[in-house]
Amino acid sequence: MLRLTNLNRSLRWLLQVDQPVLPRSEAEMAAEIADNYRWNFAVNLLDGASFWFGLSFISSTTIVPLFISKLTDSTLAIGLVAVIAQGAWFLPQLFTANVVERLARKKPVVVNLGFFLERLPMWLIVLAALMAGRSPMAALGLFLLGYAWHGLGAGVIATAWQDLLARCFPVEKRGRFFGTTMFVGAGIGAVAAVFSAWMLRTFPFPTNFVYSFTIAAVFINLSWVFLALTREPVEPVMTPRQSNRQFWSYLPQILRRDVNFSRFLAARLLLALSGMGTGFVTVAAVQQWQVADSTVGVYTAVYLAGQTVGNLLFGFLADKFGHKLSLEISGLAAMLAFLLAWLAASPVFYFAVFALIGVYSGAVIVSGIMVVLEFPAPEKRPTYVGLANTAVGIVSALAPLAGAGLAAIGYGWLFVVSAVSGLLAFGLMRWWVREPRFANR
Repeated sequence: MLRLTNLNRSLRWLLQVDQPVLPRSEAEMAAEIADNYRWNFAVNLLDGASFWFGLSFISSTTIVPLFISKLTDSTLAIGLVAVIAQGAWFLPQLFTANVVERLARKKPVVVNLGFFLERLPMWLIVLAALMAGRSPMAALGLFLLGYAWHGLGAGVIATAWQDLLARCFPVEKRGRFFGTTMFVGAGIGAVAAVFSAWMLRTFPFPTNFVYSFTIAAVFINLSWVFLALTREPVEPVMTPRQSNRQFWSYLPQILRRDVNFSRFLAARLLLALSGMGTGFVTVAAVQQWQVADSTVGVYTAVYLAGQTVGNLLFGFLADKFGHKLSLEISGLAAMLAFLLAWLAASPVFYFAVFALIGVYSGAVIVSGIMVVLEFPAPEKRPTYVGLANTAVGIVSALAPLAGAGLAAIGYGWLFVVSAVSGLLAFGLMRWWVREPRFANR
């Protein structure tokens, strides 16, 4: 009991729960947001750029599947990595939403708690690469532990992070901020991918992965420094406290009352399902065409180039027309990517495949996150974010396992199912869902 009490006190101190919050008017809040806009834009841009630069050295689409394939030939292991990559960030969010809604300050969750949950585990991944030459199975286990810890930890703090961004940036400027941040991050990440291709080609296994994962860990931890400089416009909590039972019983009411959100959620889940083949494209290229490790690094650069263009385009497009259009384009990009992967007559075709997957990812990253913030009233943002993202996380976690089963039969089956899901997601998003920004007005 004493240990639980001490843990509770430590968490309250980390999250700054007991610090007083002065009430302020909407005009005062708006003035503070405007005064800090450029500062918050700059430090969060540096955060995103550093994070995505580091992430390019541990790309879940190319480098991680290649590393796993060096340790084992099991498609299940590759599918498990894809589960973590696509689902870990999304899954925990609904389970933290009720707590986050009751916090006046979101930044301590993201910075103080996030350091232990999201940033430190990256060094386990470096250690796994160091062990890979001597003990492949132990390295595989340690890598999966560090990778899952990092992904799930990021998911635990994700609702607070998204609410923090919504507080710092007005709705008509969120797209350009997030799009520009992802553009810069993916842009320098594409350059980094060329460097990673050189490392994979020049150094023997596992030294090449040790260097790549170390760079990833350094820059992902550096991004935390910039994130900690964010100036949060703190406001008191206005919503009444509710128990966990009340919170969970309220969720079905949201889906019944907000029909447009329910329709969006159905389309968004299909869009997540269309990504089931993403983690298997690299392995398919290696197994079918015996492409070199260095070529995989170039694939990463092409993927990030597509994502870079998509990030900037969809950010500004969303500020003007809303995020729904970006998600429609994302569905079409997924369909074309996996159709091309299915019909590819040579490894050259995979350059276009990875470019289209990058466009698909760019739209999902920018608009898939930002659009949910526009459905609810501000005080209910964490609940809507948690509901949408955890649902997407469940599908994203199960989809690679289904993908592993389809890949065991044949990669063609996997790519066809992914393409059909992308087409259905486009159709539902285009003709069934209303743009929430304009619908709310």
